[in-house]
Amino acid sequence: MYAGKLDSTVYPLAVQPAEQGTNAVPAETGPSRELEVDHLSVSARIQRPEQGCRALAVALVRHRQAEASRVPRCRQTAFDRLELLDERHWAERTITPVAKVEQRRGVSEETLREFFREMLLIRRFEEKVEERFRAGELPGFLHVAIGQEAVAVGVCRALGDGDVIASTHRAHGHTLAKGTHPNELMAELYGKLEGCSHGYGGSMHLYDIERGNLGANAVVGGGLPAIVGAALAFKFRGQPRVGVAFFGDGATNIGTFHESLNLAQLWTVPAVFVLEDNQWAESTPESQHSPIRDLSKRAEAFGMKAMKVDGQDVEEVHRVAGRAVKHARDGKGPVFLHVETKRLVGHYIGDPQIYRDKEELRELQETSDPIQLLREKLGLSDEEFDSVDREVQELVDASVEFAKNGTDPRPEDALKNVYA
Repeated sequence: MYAGKLDSTVYPLAVQPAEQGTNAVPAETGPSRELEVDHLSVSARIQRPEQGCRALAVALVRHRQAEASRVPRCRQTAFDRLELLDERHWAERTITPVAKVEQRRGVSEETLREFFREMLLIRRFEEKVEERFRAGELPGFLHVAIGQEAVAVGVCRALGDGDVIASTHRAHGHTLAKGTHPNELMAELYGKLEGCSHGYGGSMHLYDIERGNLGANAVVGGGLPAIVGAALAFKFRGQPRVGVAFFGDGATNIGTFHESLNLAQLWTVPAVFVLEDNQWAESTPESQHSPIRDLSKRAEAFGMKAMKVDGQDVEEVHRVAGRAVKHARDGKGPVFLHVETKRLVGHYIGDPQIYRDKEELRELQETSDPIQLLREKLGLSDEEFDSVDREVQELVDASVEFAKNGTDPRPEDALKNVYA
């Protein structure tokens, strides 16, 4: 699929140091869960594995929870005896306090710091993925979402326990924001049994059912019908849960997009359709694939409620996504959430981007980086930034070591979980 060799130019965007209603979705009841095996309602929580940072004197790590409950074991591995570098992925984050900011519209200073850390973790993770891909260690195609981190974090942090998502071929950020540990995600990219999909998914087909991630999808818009089905199941079972589908502007032209929105509105299912509008359908600019400039108008054909937000402002994304999720959870029907964002790199790793104006791209990288924008809003000093950056970089580096020391799948297991 590549037209020639990979472009060796790296496009680094290193951030510089310097309510539940009473109508169609009633309260969850016990009997409905006992009548069938509910693969969508995931045990106990869905508990988000928490993520702090507790450095150890060893480099090899393991994820004890995944190993004990979900990872098929083929052999005893050397890292069984070692402790996980980072056992917590959400609550009680051990970030050095950063500059104080006043609360804004209900988003606290602590929450904004958490958003910043999550976004920086996604950025450093994807930069490391690009580095390891160019070194020949990762198979297949990889697509990063550098510049779109505020969408993943803002939306996923607005979700509740038990809510589910379906992602796209650009899934790393959504997956981390939904709670998958970096160790498991990196192991998946390396094709290891310890990966969140046990090595079956890779980058474009990864999933993590335990944490409410129904899967990435290489088929453009492939997650939309799955989310309609999940949301319909929630409604039938009387569960106050919401399904969220991520997709790009190019997907608004395909048949399943229109079919999914039509049925979702017809059946008033608790779903939120998140359009990550970066104005590019791979290498095709939006002006050449869509006859309208305001894609939120796509929802008008179905009488669906639409909301718009600046996707480079994580605080605003979180606020508006929270409204959308509440609307759906309250049984008022689905929501079309139009998020205008910027893809600050190519479509795939190695994309020479000959179709983009280089000066325009450079300007976007300098003015529209969501991490830099949030850093400025928080007023972080170089020292404060460096402290958080070191923390997440150590976490990412450890995930590579974890993956490299993971368990290779057996060839005879290649056709397991394949259905026709």
